[in-house]
Amino acid sequence: MGKLLNIVTPLHQITSRKYIERMVDDKVNCMRKAKEYEFDYWDGDRRYGYGGYKYIDDRWKKVAQFLIDIYSLKPNAKILDVGCGKAFLLYELKQLLPDAEIVGFDISRHGLATAKEEVRDNVVCHKAQNQYSWDDDHFDLVISLGCIHNLRLFELETGIKEIERVGKNKFIMVESYRNEQELFNLQCWALTAESFLDTAEWVWLYNHFGYTGDYEFIYFE
Repeated sequence: MGKLLNIVTPLHQITSRKYIERMVDDKVNCMRKAKEYEFDYWDGDRRYGYGGYKYIDDRWKKVAQFLIDIYSLKPNAKILDVGCGKAFLLYELKQLLPDAEIVGFDISRHGLATAKEEVRDNVVCHKAQNQYSWDDDHFDLVISLGCIHNLRLFELETGIKEIERVGKNKFIMVESYRNEQELFNLQCWALTAESFLDTAEWVWLYNHFGYTGDYEFIYFE
């Protein structure tokens, strides 16, 4: 398998979270609403998800530049984002690599419809656990940030194997935990996660499904 990276964690750590407040705030119904992945999840009340997921200048630019540097992406690189949401990272990649072929997919029609206009034609509605239409090694880089932990265990096999199949380089980031406190915090905070796995379990799963790419974990400390 590839390397453990630290690319998204600095962004994740900027946000403060009140774990107990979320857990006791009618969480079951909030989870049901969040799993629709539509307006309420992205731009509704914070109890349902992001509480207003807006584009912030340069927020994702450093991540985009890290990816370009780490994977030595050329100006005409082909890049796929699995679970791209509003595609802000794809937008930053396109700004840095104007001639790149960028593609993203997500299950949220609201997320895709509110992507920045410059990349809106490059994103489609598709499920990460369904087979992908591209040939083997079509993309120079496939990324999936904060997506596949929302799949159930029996769905992860196809999702991980398809990421592996269509990408020459791969990078997956998921939510995970290293101790009981982080597990508790994750269970309090997560609204859409289906696979609550510690880091060793994720590494085992990646190896079991033949994943050879890089990876990152974010924690709720």
